[in-house]
Amino acid sequence: MAGVRLATWNVNSAKAREPRLLGWLDDRAPDVVCLQETKLSDEAFDESFGAPLAERGYAVAHHGEGRWNGVALLSRVGLDDVTEGLPGAPGYPHQEARAVTATCGGLRVTSVYVPNGRDPGDPHYAYKLEWLAALRDRVEAAGADDAVVAGDFNIAPADPDVYSVEAFAESTHVTPPEREALAALLKTGLHDVTRERWPDEKVFTYWDYRGGAFHQDRGMRIDLVLTGGPIASRRAALWIDRQARKGSGPSDHAPVILDLDEAPDGDIGPVVPPPSLGAKKGGSRAKKA
Repeated sequence: MAGVRLATWNVNSAKAREPRLLGWLDDRAPDVVCLQETKLSDEAFDESFGAPLAERGYAVAHHGEGRWNGVALLSRVGLDDVTEGLPGAPGYPHQEARAVTATCGGLRVTSVYVPNGRDPGDPHYAYKLEWLAALRDRVEAAGADDAVVAGDFNIAPADPDVYSVEAFAESTHVTPPEREALAALLKTGLHDVTRERWPDEKVFTYWDYRGGAFHQDRGMRIDLVLTGGPIASRRAALWIDRQARKGSGPSDHAPVILDLDEAPDGDIGPVVPPPSLGAKKGGSRAKKA
């Protein structure tokens, strides 16, 4: 399907971010959206977002627990064969709401919120590695060609994906086992389309709320869009929407946006916000809804 805009965004509480999320959908007009850390039950998500998302033309698959975690898929190009959770994944102790999958416009899209890991000595770290192994096994079994796996991976794939290697020397997100688990996932045939498009650029997607980290660009690239080879070859533009991290009450993550087949704003840079595509500026893509 031509001309698809796909995005992933850890909103760090959908309810707290409700006006920003809906405004962002109007401005950027994505066709498929992967959300993470909604922190809502399915019922609460539908109560808050069901009507406004339907008005914007989105079908919704949400998988949430109500207090933490929570993932969703929003699609204006079809939402079929929905699978909640990650079959075969470990629990902590139960299986958490960390993955939801559906077919959207011919793409088999999974929104993922990978466990944080907390500390290399914590049981949550072992859980993280086991969860990633289950994700790899699922992609390998299904085949990667039509797959999109997008979300908050809580892993910076390589040293250039953190502002300071020394600052993270004793923490998770950069340890060899985590990076090896991500590399094993990529070996199923997935491509890290952000790094492939911007191989030499400093590109971050997450900045701590504390200490002016965003304004000093002390960030990490942990929000990833991984696609099968045929989808990666359709990439027309790839950028980080830093604008969504600015202003009052933002998430600590910025959306990652992938344009397939067409680049309505051009392929202008990894973190340069393009013009609004939404109804407020008369963008044609908003009329698709």
